[in-house]
Amino acid sequence: LYLGLLGRVFDVQRGRRHYGPGGAYSALAGRDATRAFATGDFTASGLVDDVSALSPQELLSIQGWLSFYNDNYEPVGKLVGRFYDENGAPTEALREAEAAIEEALKSQAESEQRKQQFPPCNSEWSSAKGTRFWCSTQSGGVSRAWAGVPRKLHRPGSRGSHCVCVRSTGPPWGHPPSSQHSDRGDLDNPHLQEYEGCPALAEQCVL
Repeated sequence: LYLGLLGRVFDVQRGRRHYGPGGAYSALAGRDATRAFATGDFTASGLVDDVSALSPQELLSIQGWLSFYNDNYEPVGKLVGRFYDENGAPTEALREAEAAIEEALKSQAESEQRKQQFPPCNSEWSSAKGTRFWCSTQSGGVSRAWAGVPRKLHRPGSRGSHCVCVRSTGPPWGHPPSSQHSDRGDLDNPHLQEYEGCPALAEQCVL
Protein backbone atom coordinates (compact mmCIF):
# COMPACT_ATOMS: atom_id res chain seq x y z
CA LEU A 1 0.00 0.00 0.00
CA TYR A 2 1.87 3.05 -1.28
CA LEU A 3 1.51 6.79 -0.87
CA GLY A 4 3.37 9.62 -2.63
CA LEU A 5 4.44 12.91 -1.08
CA LEU A 6 6.52 15.45 -2.98
CA GLY A 7 7.50 12.65 -5.34
CA ARG A 8 8.73 10.30 -2.62
CA VAL A 9 6.91 7.01 -2.22
CA PHE A 10 6.27 5.44 1.19
CA ASP A 11 4.95 2.00 2.10
CA VAL A 12 2.02 2.73 4.43
CA GLN A 13 0.82 -0.88 4.74
CA ARG A 14 1.04 -0.90 8.53
CA GLY A 15 -1.28 2.10 8.57
CA ARG A 16 -3.79 0.20 6.45
CA ARG A 17 -6.76 1.08 8.66
CA HIS A 18 -6.11 4.73 7.79
CA TYR A 19 -4.98 4.41 4.17
CA GLY A 20 -6.68 1.21 3.01
CA PRO A 21 -10.19 0.94 1.51
CA GLY A 22 -12.70 2.65 3.77
CA GLY A 23 -9.96 4.41 5.78
CA ALA A 24 -10.16 8.11 6.57
CA TYR A 25 -7.16 8.80 4.34
CA SER A 26 -7.71 6.21 1.64
CA ALA A 27 -7.95 8.97 -0.97
CA LEU A 28 -4.26 9.71 -0.40
CA ALA A 29 -3.10 6.18 -1.23
CA GLY A 30 -1.95 5.14 -4.68
CA ARG A 31 -1.06 8.64 -5.80
CA ASP A 32 0.97 11.76 -5.01
CA ALA A 33 -1.59 14.12 -3.50
CA THR A 34 0.90 16.48 -1.90
CA ARG A 35 -1.39 19.51 -2.22
CA ALA A 36 -4.11 17.84 -0.14
CA PHE A 37 -1.72 17.43 2.79
CA ALA A 38 -1.47 21.21 2.98
CA THR A 39 -5.02 22.23 2.08
CA GLY A 40 -7.15 19.36 3.38
CA ASP A 41 -9.01 19.39 0.06
CA PHE A 42 -9.84 15.75 -0.71
CA THR A 43 -11.81 16.50 -3.86
CA ALA A 44 -10.51 15.45 -7.27
CA SER A 45 -9.07 18.93 -7.85
CA GLY A 46 -7.32 18.88 -4.48
CA LEU A 47 -5.78 15.39 -4.65
CA VAL A 48 -2.93 16.50 -6.91
CA ASP A 49 0.82 17.05 -6.64
CA ASP A 50 0.80 20.70 -7.73
CA VAL A 51 2.20 22.80 -4.86
CA SER A 52 2.49 26.07 -6.76
CA ALA A 53 0.79 29.08 -5.14
CA LEU A 54 0.74 27.46 -1.71
CA SER A 55 1.38 29.80 1.22
CA PRO A 56 4.54 29.53 3.34
CA GLN A 57 2.44 28.07 6.17
CA GLU A 58 1.03 25.41 3.83
CA LEU A 59 4.53 24.56 2.62
CA LEU A 60 5.63 24.13 6.24
CA SER A 61 2.72 21.73 6.68
CA ILE A 62 4.03 19.63 3.78
CA GLN A 63 7.50 19.65 5.33
CA GLY A 64 5.98 18.47 8.60
CA TRP A 65 4.17 15.60 6.90
CA LEU A 66 7.33 14.63 5.03
CA SER A 67 9.17 14.37 8.34
CA PHE A 68 6.30 12.31 9.75
CA TYR A 69 6.41 9.76 6.93
CA ASN A 70 10.20 9.58 7.00
CA ASP A 71 10.04 8.83 10.73
CA ASN A 72 7.13 6.39 10.68
CA TYR A 73 7.05 4.63 7.30
CA GLU A 74 9.54 3.06 4.96
CA PRO A 75 10.51 5.02 1.84
CA VAL A 76 10.43 2.68 -1.14
CA GLY A 77 11.19 4.85 -4.15
CA LYS A 78 10.48 7.93 -6.19
CA LEU A 79 7.54 8.64 -8.44
CA VAL A 80 8.36 9.55 -12.04
CA GLY A 81 6.45 12.69 -12.88
CA ARG A 82 6.34 16.22 -11.58
CA PHE A 83 9.18 15.91 -9.05
CA TYR A 84 11.49 13.17 -10.42
CA ASP A 85 12.46 12.13 -13.95
CA GLU A 86 12.89 8.61 -15.33
CA ASN A 87 16.36 8.41 -13.80
CA GLY A 88 15.20 9.42 -10.34
CA ALA A 89 16.80 12.84 -10.67
CA PRO A 90 15.05 15.88 -9.14
CA THR A 91 13.13 18.06 -11.58
CA GLU A 92 13.01 21.84 -11.65
CA ALA A 93 9.58 21.65 -9.97
CA LEU A 94 11.09 19.81 -7.00
CA ARG A 95 13.98 22.24 -6.73
CA GLU A 96 11.53 25.14 -6.72
CA ALA A 97 9.34 23.46 -4.10
CA GLU A 98 12.31 22.67 -1.85
CA ALA A 99 13.64 26.23 -2.20
CA ALA A 100 10.21 27.60 -1.24
CA ILE A 101 10.06 25.26 1.79
CA GLU A 102 13.57 26.32 2.80
CA GLU A 103 12.53 29.97 2.59
CA ALA A 104 9.42 29.23 4.69
CA LEU A 105 11.56 27.49 7.32
CA LYS A 106 13.93 30.45 7.40
CA SER A 107 11.02 32.86 7.78
CA GLN A 108 9.55 30.73 10.57
CA ALA A 109 12.90 30.73 12.43
CA GLU A 110 13.16 34.51 12.08
CA SER A 111 9.58 34.91 13.31
CA GLU A 112 10.31 32.74 16.34
CA GLN A 113 13.42 34.79 17.09
CA ARG A 114 11.38 38.01 16.90
CA LYS A 115 8.85 36.48 19.26
CA GLN A 116 11.63 35.72 21.75
CA GLN A 117 12.86 39.30 21.50
CA PHE A 118 9.42 40.91 21.51
CA PRO A 119 6.87 38.52 23.10
CA PRO A 120 3.22 39.52 22.60
CA CYS A 121 1.50 41.30 25.48
CA ASN A 122 -1.35 39.90 27.50
CA SER A 123 -4.53 41.83 26.75
CA GLU A 124 -8.15 42.10 27.84
CA TRP A 125 -11.08 44.38 27.05
CA SER A 126 -14.16 45.38 28.95
CA SER A 127 -16.80 48.01 28.21
CA ALA A 128 -16.26 49.51 31.65
CA LYS A 129 -12.45 49.71 31.70
CA GLY A 130 -11.49 49.65 28.03
CA THR A 131 -8.38 47.76 26.83
CA ARG A 132 -5.63 46.66 29.17
CA PHE A 133 -2.21 45.50 27.97
CA TRP A 134 0.27 44.01 30.40
CA CYS A 135 3.49 42.03 30.47
CA SER A 136 4.54 39.05 32.55
CA THR A 137 7.26 36.39 32.45
CA GLN A 138 4.81 34.15 30.54
CA SER A 139 3.06 36.56 28.17
CA GLY A 140 2.75 35.53 24.53
CA GLY A 141 3.54 31.94 25.49
CA VAL A 142 7.23 32.87 25.88
CA SER A 143 8.77 31.87 29.22
CA ARG A 144 11.57 34.21 30.25
CA ALA A 145 13.28 35.77 33.25
CA TRP A 146 12.05 39.29 32.48
CA ALA A 147 8.53 40.71 32.16
CA GLY A 148 9.16 43.82 30.09
CA VAL A 149 7.02 46.85 29.38
CA PRO A 150 4.27 47.26 26.73
CA ARG A 151 5.11 48.99 23.48
CA LYS A 152 3.55 49.25 20.03
CA LEU A 153 5.66 47.40 17.46
CA HIS A 154 5.51 48.51 13.82
CA ARG A 155 6.79 45.98 11.28
CA PRO A 156 8.48 47.43 8.17
CA GLY A 157 6.19 46.96 5.19
CA SER A 158 3.11 46.10 7.25
CA ARG A 159 0.18 48.19 8.34
CA GLY A 160 -0.75 48.90 11.91
CA SER A 161 1.01 47.73 15.04
CA HIS A 162 0.60 45.24 17.85
CA CYS A 163 1.52 45.19 21.50
CA VAL A 164 4.76 43.51 22.51
CA CYS A 165 6.73 43.26 25.75
CA VAL A 166 10.12 44.94 25.65
CA ARG A 167 13.13 44.47 27.89
CA SER A 168 13.87 47.73 29.69
CA THR A 169 17.28 46.87 31.16
CA GLY A 170 20.53 45.34 29.95
CA PRO A 171 22.10 45.53 26.47
CA PRO A 172 20.01 45.46 23.27
CA TRP A 173 18.99 42.05 21.92
CA GLY A 174 21.91 40.14 20.47
CA HIS A 175 24.57 42.34 22.06
CA PRO A 176 26.85 41.23 24.90
CA PRO A 177 27.07 43.41 28.01
CA SER A 178 29.26 46.36 27.12
CA SER A 179 29.91 49.89 28.21
CA GLN A 180 29.19 50.93 24.62
CA HIS A 181 25.49 50.16 25.09
CA SER A 182 23.03 51.89 27.37
CA ASP A 183 21.29 49.86 30.06
CA ARG A 184 17.89 50.21 28.36
CA GLY A 185 17.34 46.80 26.82
CA ASP A 186 15.44 47.20 23.52
CA LEU A 187 13.59 50.41 24.43
CA ASP A 188 15.51 52.38 21.80
CA ASN A 189 14.52 50.09 18.92
CA PRO A 190 13.27 52.42 16.13
CA HIS A 191 10.23 50.24 15.37
CA LEU A 192 8.79 50.69 18.86
CA GLN A 193 6.42 53.38 20.08
CA GLU A 194 5.14 54.17 23.56
CA TYR A 195 1.44 54.06 24.35
CA GLU A 196 0.13 57.58 24.87
CA GLY A 197 -0.88 58.19 28.46
CA CYS A 198 0.98 55.15 29.75
CA PRO A 199 4.01 55.63 32.05
CA ALA A 200 7.17 54.74 30.14
CA LEU A 201 8.25 51.89 32.43
CA ALA A 202 4.85 50.63 33.56
CA GLU A 203 4.26 46.89 33.15
CA GLN A 204 0.64 47.55 32.15
CA CYS A 205 -1.29 50.13 30.14
CA VAL A 206 -5.00 50.85 30.24
CA LEU A 207 -6.35 52.64 27.18
